Amino acid sequence: MAGHRSTSTDPHDDPFGAADPVTATTDEQGIVTGWSEGARRLLGYRSGDVVGRPAVGLLAEDVHPAGQCLAGRRSWSGQVAVRHRDGRRVTGELLAHRRVTQNGSDWLLVWGTARGPRLPGDGIPAQWCLDQAPCSLAIFDTDLRYVLTNADNERLVALTTDQLRGLRVVEAHPHPECEKIERAMRRVVDTGDRQYLEIYLRVPGERREHAWAIHLAPLNDPAGRLCGVCFAAQDTTEQYEARQRLLLLNEAGTRIGTSLDMALTARQLADLAVPRLADFVSVDLLTSLDAGGEPPPGPVAGPVTMRRTAQLSVLQRTPESAVALGAEVTCPEPSPPAEWLAMPPATYRMTDPALARWADHEPAQFARLRDAGTHSVMVVPLRARGATLGVAVFLRHRNPEPFERDDLLLAEEITARTAVCIDNARRYTREHTTAVTLQRSLLPQRLAEQTALEVASLYLPAGAQAGVGGDWFDVIPLSGARVALVIGDVVGHGIQASATMGRLRTAVRTLADIDLPPDELLTHLDDLVIRLSAEATADSDPQMTGDIGATCLYAVYDPVFRRCALARAGHFPPVVLGPDGTVDLLDLPAGPPLGLGNLPFETAEVELPEGSVLALYTDGLVDRRDRDVEEGLDALRHALARPVGSLQAACDAVLDATLPSRSDDDITLLLARTHALPADQIATWDVPADPAAVARTRKNALAQLTAWGLEELALVSELVVSELVTNAIRYGQPPIRLRLIHDRSLICEVSDHSSTAPHLRRARVFDEGGRGLLLVAQLTQRWGTRYARLGKTIWAEQDLPAGSARE
Repeated sequence: MAGHRSTSTDPHDDPFGAADPVTATTDEQGIVTGWSEGARRLLGYRSGDVVGRPAVGLLAEDVHPAGQCLAGRRSWSGQVAVRHRDGRRVTGELLAHRRVTQNGSDWLLVWGTARGPRLPGDGIPAQWCLDQAPCSLAIFDTDLRYVLTNADNERLVALTTDQLRGLRVVEAHPHPECEKIERAMRRVVDTGDRQYLEIYLRVPGERREHAWAIHLAPLNDPAGRLCGVCFAAQDTTEQYEARQRLLLLNEAGTRIGTSLDMALTARQLADLAVPRLADFVSVDLLTSLDAGGEPPPGPVAGPVTMRRTAQLSVLQRTPESAVALGAEVTCPEPSPPAEWLAMPPATYRMTDPALARWADHEPAQFARLRDAGTHSVMVVPLRARGATLGVAVFLRHRNPEPFERDDLLLAEEITARTAVCIDNARRYTREHTTAVTLQRSLLPQRLAEQTALEVASLYLPAGAQAGVGGDWFDVIPLSGARVALVIGDVVGHGIQASATMGRLRTAVRTLADIDLPPDELLTHLDDLVIRLSAEATADSDPQMTGDIGATCLYAVYDPVFRRCALARAGHFPPVVLGPDGTVDLLDLPAGPPLGLGNLPFETAEVELPEGSVLALYTDGLVDRRDRDVEEGLDALRHALARPVGSLQAACDAVLDATLPSRSDDDITLLLARTHALPADQIATWDVPADPAAVARTRKNALAQLTAWGLEELALVSELVVSELVTNAIRYGQPPIRLRLIHDRSLICEVSDHSSTAPHLRRARVFDEGGRGLLLVAQLTQRWGTRYARLGKTIWAEQDLPAGSARE
């Protein structure tokens, strides 16, 4: 080997008297498979004389205990007598190691020498220094073979110095970590530089794995010639385990609590602790925490019911647990699991009285622990902010070491962090549930009945991680058989967004009730959002501070003229599916989002053929992080173009085509199919501005009611027509027009070009007039006024007699 310093054949040239090692190898049947030069010198046999023959043929006795001692063992050492080729008896120490090879396993046989080292110098005996040194020491020759060791090293490898002398490290203890040591020693011999490495292994003299700091240094004679390698090993297990605990604790800060899901957080604790801290971990949470419920205040007392939220084992299928994941467990008051919730963290051995009581209460569970070989148990309650949330149980059965005080402290630290994260998730779950409940209560529970539009809707809250948003929609019947559609989205998530959404929805209904055009309605809504934002900024509650913003689309469909007036405030434009199957994005003026102020909104009117489908939606349907908005709009158009059985089925088809596996925002979709009122359901008359025309108009109206079969409404309708037409002639401006609409109700409308607002007033006893609108209000179910760019319309509605309603 390049750079390798071979030792001289003259022992006087070697300060350690190095010689060729005496080694041989055999297979599992005891047939010799290898024979070293040192073995030839010791016994006189050449390799060809012994390879392929039974090794027992070399023994001086016919039967030797070594053959029996090797059965079922990994190593053996002891005195052995062998026969030299010339017939004489040779006695010495034999060390046997079982080695794992690519083809199975074999035995390495090493013959120990009786030669001691020659150490120069006088004074304090060198062996005293070696044996009383505070670490494991050894000296190796330049062939990396043991020359001298101290008592600590003998204890660790469970071999004496005489047994070790002449062996390499990997021969004394075959292990991958020992191969690392030998490679480092070779670097010392080749370079003359000191080496340092850290290893972790169980040596024969210890019952568990230890961490070792290995120091290697060249050993030179006074002339500077390399004579060997000095080996020093220090047990650093305490420092190593302390570092591992710190690493585990540091990982807990990054791996636990990455989501606001209680079950996932509990699983993260189990994933972190198994197998580095325990062989099995279970986490049970109080069932009162389900859906974000509050934990009981103070210490937990009485029978408790917990849910197995997480469990993990180094074994498959968690054989240690008699409780299935997700199952509920009711613990009676005097049982140890119930008492653990109120007790400080503790460790137990399987023989402790507390676990014996556990066996009395849950024999099936305890039997599983015993069958798994459990010997140590650690119990840590999950507590956060003064409340008990549940308990975590840690077991060891594969790891032979019992839980110690440091393990308990580490478990307390990571469990405390888990408890805080679970409590945060619980609080968020409660808020999310509250926000979803509030959101759904503020949305339409049942869409209003009307004939102008066939409507279907879909609302899907955002995932728990994002929080419920502020999407809303509404279908509002208006006068004249018209219908208003509104959809909007409040910026943000949580209860504040839901509450703001509710206020905006109420405002839209109020503004729609006074029949404002879409652009004017959005202007008033914009003012409201500005005021709400100012109030939120001035609020002392930190959760209610910040600007409020929203988008909105408002549309009014008139089934008489089949026209739709629309205006939008920062919202996506609607998509229209025509009766012929074409799908188009309506080109509407893009108004600013609500809350900016001082910017105009614009109304656009489009004609919608009967049977058209108008799709209103929020950004959660088409705008995602993993794709472009245009791709989302294309997916929406293609989904609408597919023929389906109903509008609700169309909603589901759109959702399937556009919904991501995990939604970060609310998704709202409103589909409306247009209908037109037939001409025979509408009657219109121009009325001259002459009081004499009232009688003729009244007569025309009664004749139309007779044609519609609504004679039961004749008396009230006659009075309503008379009063409204008379007021228009007296206080309005021509042209004057009367319109009757036979829909789900009987609608009477009188229009004129005056903008004077009518109002109710209570007439005095001797007044000759002033009672008309009061009578209209008393005799009809609904009445009101709507304004146009030129003039106004006063309308009144009467419910139809049973059986005469138009479907």
